[in-house]
Amino acid sequence: MNSLVQDAAAAGARVGLKSDEIVIRGGKPLIGRIEVRGAKNLATKAMVAALLGDTPSILRDVPDISDVNVVRGLLSIHGVRITDPARGEMILDPSNVESAHFAEIDAHAGSSRIPILFCGPLLHRLGEAFIPDLGGCRIGDRPIDFHLDALRAFGAVVDKNYNGIHLTAPNGLKGAEIELPYPSVGATEQVLLTAVLAEGVTELRNAAIEPEIMDLIAILQKMGAIVNVEPNRVIFIEGVKSLRGYTHRAINDRNEAASWAAAALATKGDIFVEGAKQQDLMTFLNVFRKVGGEFDVHEDGIRFYHPGGELKPVVIETDVHPGFMTDWQQPLVVALTQAHGVSIVHETVYENRFQFTEALNDMGAQIVVHKDGLKGAERRVARREFEQAAVITGPTPLHGADIRVPDLRGGFSHLIAALTAEGESKISNVGIIARGYEHFVAKLRKLGADFDFAG
Repeated sequence: MNSLVQDAAAAGARVGLKSDEIVIRGGKPLIGRIEVRGAKNLATKAMVAALLGDTPSILRDVPDISDVNVVRGLLSIHGVRITDPARGEMILDPSNVESAHFAEIDAHAGSSRIPILFCGPLLHRLGEAFIPDLGGCRIGDRPIDFHLDALRAFGAVVDKNYNGIHLTAPNGLKGAEIELPYPSVGATEQVLLTAVLAEGVTELRNAAIEPEIMDLIAILQKMGAIVNVEPNRVIFIEGVKSLRGYTHRAINDRNEAASWAAAALATKGDIFVEGAKQQDLMTFLNVFRKVGGEFDVHEDGIRFYHPGGELKPVVIETDVHPGFMTDWQQPLVVALTQAHGVSIVHETVYENRFQFTEALNDMGAQIVVHKDGLKGAERRVARREFEQAAVITGPTPLHGADIRVPDLRGGFSHLIAALTAEGESKISNVGIIARGYEHFVAKLRKLGADFDFAG
């Protein structure tokens, strides 16, 4: 069994999936109402932040996804006591934090890249941290150099060996001046989680400013941190002596909301996404409307629907917030296979994010991936050396096929394609989807999808 299959099976098992293969009979609109709760990209980081407090933290709207369970396991082996007083509520008590054996960390981490974010908090609490070989979705090179360079700037000593990385802080951690070569979300989180207890002031330039980053900063401020967000992606952090626990409700998952919106558009459906927030989705909503989708904003969510008529082609350039998120393009590409004309998607964040299109072509799509990207006079996002472009010509009817999920967002895109296609599709490795989509099987049932688990 290869590592991808193992990762998928483990992720699915963490949330109780009874099989890693699903058979979908497509060609039926998705219609109904579903709920999105806490964002994967905030909840997991908020759980790590609890390590910094002297008292317990309470996190609400925690999604029931595999990545949350991975972080839960990692916190538990480090002595954090976690209880669940209510659905989606978690109390994290860090009063007995301790070192964990390298093998335990490796076993619990699996394919998750979260362990790298434990470094700053554990260096503050224990004076050392271990990082196993890092996994995550296979969507391109995700170097941890940004993280390690930042930790070195704070005074950490990094020792690499065949098992992974061992970090120590023999002289403690001190504030630093750090400029990221790219506004990486993970590296920004690393600096924030390390700087809040470091001695002195940290100046972070070229920081990520995603909504999940702002929510993490709100959590740290509740804990007693002093964090100033300045114009032009500059963040100042004044280190404090100690932090307390927090009580916080996680920001809703805008990436999941956009995925269900794309599903409504591709299947000619009508989905009310409870918990979707207009402010966090404005860039996506503009593109959704340009393609020909419609949406109605309500206090408790957004209704996404196909209003009839032809879908229109668009040109998209992915970028960091407030640009068009890379997580949004994969689900939307499925809908673009049904647009009349030629669409172009410039992927500037991850170099292998178009590998999911191979399966779409097997289902009848006409997508050409340009591995060196495409130049264009109308480009607004700065070109990156490794960027790629996908040219989608439509409309092309999709037909059922056997598909193996390659990564989280690509996997959900394959679900959308199978639901859009005529005939039967068998999708394997669906456990990967459980890494970031809470109860996606139950939600598909609520929306009227026709499917069964294989085996």
